[in-house]
Amino acid sequence: MGQRIVTGVIAGAGFLVLLWLGGWYYTGILAVLALIGFHEYVKLNGQKTTRGDVLAGFAAVLVLALPQLPFGWRAPSVEAVAWLLMFALLASTVFSKNKLTLEHASLLFLGAFYIGLGFRYMAATRDLPHGMFWPLLVFFCIWASDAGAYFVGRAVGKTKLWPAISPNKTIEGAVGGLVIAILVAVAFALAWPDRLGFGRAVAIGLAAAVAGQLGDLIQSAYKRFRGVKDSGRLLPGHGGVLDRTDSWLIVFPLVHLLGLLPT
Repeated sequence: MGQRIVTGVIAGAGFLVLLWLGGWYYTGILAVLALIGFHEYVKLNGQKTTRGDVLAGFAAVLVLALPQLPFGWRAPSVEAVAWLLMFALLASTVFSKNKLTLEHASLLFLGAFYIGLGFRYMAATRDLPHGMFWPLLVFFCIWASDAGAYFVGRAVGKTKLWPAISPNKTIEGAVGGLVIAILVAVAFALAWPDRLGFGRAVAIGLAAAVAGQLGDLIQSAYKRFRGVKDSGRLLPGHGGVLDRTDSWLIVFPLVHLLGLLPT
């Protein structure tokens, strides 16, 4: 637990500093995390990272994670990235004479968009009006939900939420995380009423808690299916990038697609 706390504090503080600096400091760290996360995903699926189709996946993740490219280059649309990656992956099945199967192609396509789009929306949130306000709001709601679910679950949790996937999670903890996430969002609304209304705050807190906990369960289910405890070993006591960002990858796209953040 001590190692977990120390790692969490140091990594969290460094991440918040880069979020505050914004620009390429923040976008750059997101791009690096996206590439590491995709590498973990590839390894989880037993793929070789040097194969051409896997390298195409890395390229797609990098482009997706960067809403704006350096040197004034025009970033391709999400649709263009999707089509180009699809074409490259399908072509790889032909050139490999089906040694690379459609299942391989499908897994890589899914992983590239699951990870790449998640980080893309994180970057885009920093570019909204009022700079840090919206990403901090979403991150704080996610972290509040995680912490609330953990501590409430330990204190009063009795009813297992989904024991086949995550045996330690409880319904009481999930409800506690949801309530605390909403309270955090409402606190933001009370502190900055000109930016965030009460109704939108409740909706963001609710979305962050429900989708965040579901994102955690998605990653837990996938790791259990693959027979591993953690996606990686980058963060001592925490596992890999996907272990720490599983909630982020679901929540950030969702709050945008639901129209809960300004455009």
